[in-house]
Amino acid sequence: MAQTVVWGTGRARAVLATTILGSGLAMLDSTIVNVALPHIGAELGSSVAGLQWVLDGYLLSLAALVLVAGSLGDRYGRRRVFTAGVLWFGVASLLCGLAPTTELLVAARVLQGVGGALLTPGSLAILQSVFTRADRAKAIGAWSGLSGVAAAVGPLVGGLLVQAWSWRPAFLVNLPLAAVCVWLARRHVPESRDEESSDHPNIVDSVIGALGLTGITAALVEAPVRGPDALVLSAAVVGVAGLVAFVVRQVRGRDPLVPPHLFSDRTFVLANALTFLVYAALTGVTVLMVLQLQVSLHYTPTAAGLAGLPITAIMLVLSARAGNLAQRIGPKAQLIGGPIVIGAGMLMLRWAEPGASYWTGVLPGVVVFGLGLAAVVAPVTATALAAAPDRYAGVASGVNNAVARTGGLVAVAVLPAVAGLSGGAYADPAALTGGWRTALLVCAGAAVAGGLLALGTDNGVLGAAATRPDPDPAGSPPTRVGP
Repeated sequence: MAQTVVWGTGRARAVLATTILGSGLAMLDSTIVNVALPHIGAELGSSVAGLQWVLDGYLLSLAALVLVAGSLGDRYGRRRVFTAGVLWFGVASLLCGLAPTTELLVAARVLQGVGGALLTPGSLAILQSVFTRADRAKAIGAWSGLSGVAAAVGPLVGGLLVQAWSWRPAFLVNLPLAAVCVWLARRHVPESRDEESSDHPNIVDSVIGALGLTGITAALVEAPVRGPDALVLSAAVVGVAGLVAFVVRQVRGRDPLVPPHLFSDRTFVLANALTFLVYAALTGVTVLMVLQLQVSLHYTPTAAGLAGLPITAIMLVLSARAGNLAQRIGPKAQLIGGPIVIGAGMLMLRWAEPGASYWTGVLPGVVVFGLGLAAVVAPVTATALAAAPDRYAGVASGVNNAVARTGGLVAVAVLPAVAGLSGGAYADPAALTGGWRTALLVCAGAAVAGGLLALGTDNGVLGAAATRPDPDPAGSPPTRVGP
């Protein structure tokens, strides 16, 4: 059935506003929390491992559940699941803002990740399902740019809130935004679903995948502190066994959470591998940068937030244009060049050391970093979705989001240990600066590796999406779009 939303119309603007606000909630919250970490640690007495869990608790539940959430949207309605996710996210944000201990904050962050898992793939799946094929890359480009603005504005908003009051409003600010998003969704977004989906979501596979990710994450976070004790080894065994069982069930199951034939498309695989590496690098740098600026360069929380504003401007101006360019000439050049530029920006951020000024030590790297980010975010997202048949819009979006969040999860779990940061080292300027230098080298290497992977992608995937067949022998039934 033909799609119902055309670029440039009032309804198109309303749908974009809704999806951008929803996904922007999750991005805004993540970057706000980064700025608030030193203050959370000081007030609640958290160690490096405790702060890792504040970040990874959210990323873990999001990454583990985003696949089943995409499937739920395909089955029961993408708008319905998206709206439920926004409501859940708002309630969990309230619990985060009221948490009296590190442990309860981590628990609330896990619940917040559940809401993020429901709303994040839904925003992209809505765009992929309700916009005409000719307009999808433009819509995703606009979504990427303006959602990215939320991520970049987060440190500024977080800095102002933390400096004026405490870290708690960094979570409470989500409540009014969630209310507006729900109202917009119910009023303006058409419902869409895959009419051929089975009636029962594959919860078992989702639980197995969650156990696998939890075990691996626990082992990676706790090993530098505890060493190879019984708990760490048990977590590692559970994690590996869970992930192996998850893969086996996807290959052999009758109703897999992730249809294996999606991975028969080389471009789909490579676009998601690129996503993993770039988002791991991105998360690692953004988490450590706000710590480096506040602890080692003695920035106030507000100044640390302002330091990232050039990324906001660059994403706002260039992301939609990058999506349009990828639609016209193919995404391959941007998928290769964008991550390499990101890596260059990360290496330039090594100049952000004690005694450096903002103009020479921080700004050049931030600008180059932002240019690379604007070049690659919209094209890689559009490529990953376009490489899958339309009926799997929710699943493809879920896979891409799960891969991105898992990349961030791994970065937060592994990077502090690789950089030599443990215990209370994040509060020591000398130790943090040494770790900062090492982390930037690792993250730059990951970003460049992602760009090299893009050499194998299909440059015509966006143009071919309109006629792409379903590789499933059962065929590809049309996606229904309705009010």
